[in-house]
Amino acid sequence: MTAKIILLNGVGSAGKSTLAKAIQAAARSVFLHVQMDTWLEMMPGRTLGTPDGLTFQTSERDEKPVITVLSGPAQERALRGMRHAVAAMAAQGCNMVVDEVLFGDVAWSEYHALLKPYAFHTVGVFAPLDVLEAREKSRGDRALGLARGQFDVVHRGRSYDFTVDTTAASADECALSIVRRFGL
Repeated sequence: MTAKIILLNGVGSAGKSTLAKAIQAAARSVFLHVQMDTWLEMMPGRTLGTPDGLTFQTSERDEKPVITVLSGPAQERALRGMRHAVAAMAAQGCNMVVDEVLFGDVAWSEYHALLKPYAFHTVGVFAPLDVLEAREKSRGDRALGLARGQFDVVHRGRSYDFTVDTTAASADECALSIVRRFGL
């Protein structure tokens, strides 16, 4: 049986994790939820804010904070390992919903190359910036400005197999549309 992989790409606070859980609930088959955040949390705390791990550059646009996230070499190795782990799990027949924030073409291209043998589909997860910023603020676990820093970058140059707007429909409705679209 060929593994099915759904890659959810979107700005932080777009609702990817909630959507992934809703897909797991709605799909007929078992789907594992692979979260980028889990891989980020695997890094030692001492790498946060260092050139080897994640660094955050703060600026301002329209009198609001903008946070740009930069990954150093150790963090990049871990994220590359995540992509290869997804491919290894797919080789074992595991279906997955991958919850990602893709900043560049390298990761996008690598997912496509690694997952070409499988039923691999990309889904763009969208929401307006004002909604993302309100969610970011209400969550309380995110630095204000991350959504604004990611908004113009994450979807740039992407052509998706399917898109959802998490403000136009609930997570359950978005999940059902994805399940129907890809026969999950």
